[in-house]
Amino acid sequence: MTTATLLPEPTDLSSLVETAQLLVAEDKGLLAIDESISTCNKRFAALCIAQDEPTRRAYRELLVTTPGLGDFISGVILFDETIRQHTSDGVPFLTVLTDAGVVPGIKVDLGAKPLAGHPGETVTEGLDGLRQRLGEYAGMGARFAKWRAVFTIGAASPSRACTQANAHALARYAALCQEAGLVAIVEPEVLMTGAHTLARCAQVTEDVLHEVFEQLRTQEVVVEAMLLKPNMILAGTDCAEQESNQTVAAATITCLRRAVPAAVAGVAFLSGGQSGDLATARLAAINADPDLLPWPVAFSFGRAIQEPALSIWAGQDANVRAAQQALLIRASSNQDARRGDDTNAKGRPVKTVGTLPPAPSRPIEVHLLPPTSRTEPA
Repeated sequence: MTTATLLPEPTDLSSLVETAQLLVAEDKGLLAIDESISTCNKRFAALCIAQDEPTRRAYRELLVTTPGLGDFISGVILFDETIRQHTSDGVPFLTVLTDAGVVPGIKVDLGAKPLAGHPGETVTEGLDGLRQRLGEYAGMGARFAKWRAVFTIGAASPSRACTQANAHALARYAALCQEAGLVAIVEPEVLMTGAHTLARCAQVTEDVLHEVFEQLRTQEVVVEAMLLKPNMILAGTDCAEQESNQTVAAATITCLRRAVPAAVAGVAFLSGGQSGDLATARLAAINADPDLLPWPVAFSFGRAIQEPALSIWAGQDANVRAAQQALLIRASSNQDARRGDDTNAKGRPVKTVGTLPPAPSRPIEVHLLPPTSRTEPA
């Protein structure tokens, strides 16, 4: 005998729905400056920049204080070190971003670690103590969080165990975010590394996304109050056959339409090691026909936006303004790409930064329903 149990209605998540919609509104996107200390130091070392906290703070100050950043960027993903830092004048970075109309967020996973029993595969850790950390970040002023899981394509990978373990962790993270009043950005990244074909990437990505959303449903995550940060469908970097941007766009749209519920608040692609120009061109191709997209399709790029600015700055205060201008040009190009316009490919000069009018915001009214009743064993 079974008994139908009606679960309680979810906590009011209307403010999270509004924040999620805000992050993908007005053809803007997210800037990821959430590199770990070791990753940031490696990038600095490649340019002979000092690898210490004051230099990292100075670089992040350059980014968050860029005049006009909020014209193109809706949210910035920070790292634990960065969310606690201040400008040279003593103003918290969180205050600088909020005053500029940019939503602050925080990376909360602790990185990919070896998955026991599955050599060469990883599982992202960080669930222990996450409830307390999310509470702290929310109290500091963060309004969204991000968790990344990585999947490597090989002859027999990713394994079912790897896919399930990471999808389960992503779902538990997202549930904890909604409990803490934060929008969850869910990032399952199928890596470009390898010689796999575009078709193989599509197969793996679709399988991963199906498992992620099954786990999200199991954990009763409200998808209207979250964003998905997926990879584009790409052949591996060592594959001899690299497809056109239009083929990449078609494969990516097909994959996401098969696996991602239309109710999700938005999709913000990661760049995943692509060059800035290529990531932007492919984003433009994906957005070329908005009628094919059930969700707003934005960007959540790190190096693809930052790289020119970092190279120009090179650790020198005299280069700050030029670096900030380069950052805005990259951000502006990606806003154009959201409109299906690959500005640079058309040979037109990039618009003067600061003069591009924002597209009108069209918020979607969402009515959250109680969870579907389920039957539980007697």
